[in-house]
Amino acid sequence: MAKEAEAHSAEDKEKREEIEARNQLDGLVYNIEKMLKENGDKVSGSEKAEVETALADAKKVLEDKPTPADMNAAREKLTQASHKLAEAMYKANASSAGAGVPPTDGEAAAAGTADEGKKDEGVIDAEYVDVEDKK
Repeated sequence: MAKEAEAHSAEDKEKREEIEARNQLDGLVYNIEKMLKENGDKVSGSEKAEVETALADAKKVLEDKPTPADMNAAREKLTQASHKLAEAMYKANASSAGAGVPPTDGEAAAAGTADEGKKDEGVIDAEYVDVEDKK
């Protein structure tokens, strides 16, 4: 049985690479579709069109019988397009949330101390000692 396993190890490795590449691409396609559905209205048409084109290409690759190299290439292309989409969404959110000005160190520290006070409310630090065992 061990000889059979060794004889088929190369086939098993290829199949594993194919399955991993398919799963990665399929997961990325799902996440990008979800991101577009939720935030598609926050980006311009050209950036959205580029991502949709990359999504369509990735879906087409998944429908065929692709090699792991084909799936990895489609995943890379989709990843690059999604980075541009995320950048555009970040810029849109920054401009609408406060003109894109990050808080100063003092403001961030004040916000941090306010949050810390809320986390510790109602928490009592105590020790438990079993008195009966010491008799």
